[in-house]
Amino acid sequence: MQAQVLVKDSSALPAIDAKLIKKEKALHFIAMGDWGRNGADHQLQVAKQMGITANEIGSQFTIATGDNFYPSGVISEWDPLWKYSFEDIYTDFRLQWDWYPVLGNHDYKSNPDAQVKYSSISRRWKLPARYYSKTFSINGDTTQQVLLVFIDTNPLIPEFYQNAEYGPHVKGQDTTKQKRWMEKLLSNKSPNIKWKIVIGHHPMYTGGSRTEGYDTKAIRNSLKPMFDQYKVDVYLAGHEHSLQHMQSAGNMHHIISGAASEKTPARLIENSLLSASEYGFFVFSVTGNELLMQAVNDAGKIIYNYTIKK
Repeated sequence: MQAQVLVKDSSALPAIDAKLIKKEKALHFIAMGDWGRNGADHQLQVAKQMGITANEIGSQFTIATGDNFYPSGVISEWDPLWKYSFEDIYTDFRLQWDWYPVLGNHDYKSNPDAQVKYSSISRRWKLPARYYSKTFSINGDTTQQVLLVFIDTNPLIPEFYQNAEYGPHVKGQDTTKQKRWMEKLLSNKSPNIKWKIVIGHHPMYTGGSRTEGYDTKAIRNSLKPMFDQYKVDVYLAGHEHSLQHMQSAGNMHHIISGAASEKTPARLIENSLLSASEYGFFVFSVTGNELLMQAVNDAGKIIYNYTIKK
């Protein structure tokens, strides 16, 4: 399948030979997803470009948007896939910085808690629970902070409870507890929190094959009212194997970064700004009043950039 980059506004397309934009005194990180294939289907090529980009930008951590291990997650913290799909693939020195993952539906097919347990073995793998949060200060300034809320979208999808593979691991989870926890974090009125970014595996909108999917609708119905109420700036997801940027009513930006080892067709929908059937990942550079997103493909080409301004 040919790579395809579709944008609503052609000014968001960088020049063919565009270089990575390097913002001074920013919080830099990489967001990638849908990746663990033992190096197959461009996982190695994307990993190489992640390393190059991380060094160039001075990336401080990596976010993984779920489906961390194909085809069916890992069975334990000692599963060989940790070595073949993670440790032996993301070897660049700058990729030894912290990784903050969420769980995808494929991770639920075996033992999702094994990925939590791996945090006690790996220095860089930071998954303390199925959902968690992290606050970063921009350039060491505690009055300029980014709140990252990492959620588990799997138990929020009603159809999963009847699914033979996902069902055993979603049953018994307290979704009300997770949503109350989320609401408490997002309702924080501290003037120091300049940006609220939520990370989950399943998107609310997509120009991929799941535009009207039961999982897409479930997440939108479950979370969008809360995210709108508390003015979430960015919802970052995976699940669709493409690179997408959409903007919903209320000014929330939706990013899909799920193309770290497979790409599938994507098209522009009503609220799309970018829909790219490309292998790759996003780079974020955040200051107190600007959030720059750049999409990088497996060949290192900058295919898209966009700045959200406060």
